[in-house]
Amino acid sequence: MARITKGILGGFSGKVGTIVGANWRGQDIIRSTPKPSSRPPSEKQLLQQSKFKLVISFLQPINSIQKRYFGSGTGSKSRVNMAVSYTINEAVEVVGDVPQLMYNKVLITRGDLAGFQNVSATPQAAQAIVLNWEDNSVQGNANAADKVNAVCYCEELGTFEIFESLGERSFLTAAVTLPSYYAGKTVQVWVYFNNTAETLACNSPYLGAFTVL
Repeated sequence: MARITKGILGGFSGKVGTIVGANWRGQDIIRSTPKPSSRPPSEKQLLQQSKFKLVISFLQPINSIQKRYFGSGTGSKSRVNMAVSYTINEAVEVVGDVPQLMYNKVLITRGDLAGFQNVSATPQAAQAIVLNWEDNSVQGNANAADKVNAVCYCEELGTFEIFESLGERSFLTAAVTLPSYYAGKTVQVWVYFNNTAETLACNSPYLGAFTVL
C-alpha cells in the first residue's frame, strides 16, 4: 500500500511492487525492497548485532537528552543516530566475544559549550551525591547562568536517574538525591552544562563509579 503525496512524479511513502518510498529528514527517497537472505549471519555480523542491541538498550532511556544535545543535528544523521554510532565505535569493548560498555568513554551529551573545570563527585549519607567544580564562567562561550545537569546509571538495576537544571555554572556546587533503593548500589555518574536557550551543551565528563551511601 502506498500514499502519493506530490502527484505521480512526486514523493510517496509506502511500498509499490518492489519499491519502497519514504521521507527522510525532509527528502523524498525510494529504495528497492530488501531480499531476505538464506545465508546464516557471520560471527562478525552477530557481534555487530550484539553491540547494536547493547547500545540501543543503554541509550534509549536518555534519548530525550541526546535529541537536543548530541552533536549538531545537521546532515543525514539525527543526533540520536550520532550518539548510537559514537557509542558503538568508541565506548564498547569486546571481552570474550561479549560486548561491554566502557563507561569512561560514554558521552551523554556532545557539543561545543565550554565544559566543567576540575569537577568532582562525592557520595554522602541518605543517597546524596555532591558535585563541585571551579569557576570558568568567563572562558570561551561559557556563561555564569549555564545550567548544571547530572545523569546517574545503575548497571545492577538497569536504570537511569536524570537530574536537570540543578543549578547554574556560577554556583560551583550542586547535589542530587537518589531514591532510597539505590543505597549500597554502584552508580556511574556523568554531568553536563547546557545554555539557557537550551540549544547547546558541553561534552559530558564521566566522573566515575560511586557506591551510594
